[in-house]
Amino acid sequence: MMVAGGDGTVRAVAEVMQGTGIPVALVPLGTGNLLARDIGAPLNDIAACVSVAFAGEDRSVDVGVAELEDESGARRSHAFMVMAGIGLDAEMAESTSTIAKKHLGWFAYVTPIARSVIANKLFHLDYRIDGGRVRSTRAHTVIVGNCGTLTGNMLLIPAAIIDDGLLDVVMMRPTGRFGWARIGTRLTLQGLARRSPLSRRLLQQTPDLHALAYVQGTRFEARFDAPHLIELDGDSFGHITRVRVSVRPGTLHVRVAAETNSVEKGTAARQRPSRL
Repeated sequence: MMVAGGDGTVRAVAEVMQGTGIPVALVPLGTGNLLARDIGAPLNDIAACVSVAFAGEDRSVDVGVAELEDESGARRSHAFMVMAGIGLDAEMAESTSTIAKKHLGWFAYVTPIARSVIANKLFHLDYRIDGGRVRSTRAHTVIVGNCGTLTGNMLLIPAAIIDDGLLDVVMMRPTGRFGWARIGTRLTLQGLARRSPLSRRLLQQTPDLHALAYVQGTRFEARFDAPHLIELDGDSFGHITRVRVSVRPGTLHVRVAAETNSVEKGTAARQRPSRL
C-alpha cells in the first residue's frame, strides 16, 4: 500500500495496517514528514518513492499505542509512529491550521512556538516507567518518541530507534528563555553530531542539560494535575488527564530502499539514555 501524505496520514494508515503483514510505502507530502526522514525515504521525489515501493525491501518497525483518558473518565486508544506529546508540540498541533501548514510549511509553527516559549508554563505530573515506582515532577513538555528526528536536521531523541522495541521519553524543563536557547542549541548539535566528527566531539564535552531529561522503556504512564492537550504525530487529540503509552514491536512493515535498510540495521549502537 502506498501512502501519500504527512505523518498524520501515515499514522491513520498504520493504525489499520499494523499486524497485517502488508508493507506500506511512503510518499512524503506533509509538513514535517518525520517518519520519512527517520527511515531515509526520498523527499520531494515521487518517482524515487514509487521506485522504492516496487523495488525496495521491507523493514519491520515499531508502533506506539497511546491510551487516553479525559476528565470525564472516557477512554480511547490510538496508534502513532513518530511521537506523542503534551506541551509545546501539542499546542502547535492545536493552534496551527491545515491551510497555514499547506502554504507556510514549518513557518506556520513560529507563532505557537514563540507563544509557548514566552509563557514557559510548567505543569505537574505523576509518572512511572514499565510499572515501576511513581515519580512526580514539573515539566513544560513531555514527549514519548518512537523516532527522534525533527526537521532542520535537529535531533530531539538521539537514542530513539524505530525498530528497537523501546519508547524514548524526553521531558523539557527549561528555566526561562535562556533555558530554551540551550535546548535549541543542544538539539541542533545533536543533529550535526550524526554527520560531523567535530560536532560529535563538542557534544561529548558538553555537560548534560538539566532542562532535557531522557528515559527509555516499553511503557509510560502519566497522570496530570489538570486537563492538557495531547498530539499524536502532529495531530491534536484533545485534552486528557491520564495517558498510558506502550509499544508494539515490529508490527508494521515499511518499504525502504535496500541501501537505507542495511545502514539502519546498524543504528542499535547509539548511546542509551540514563534514567530520569
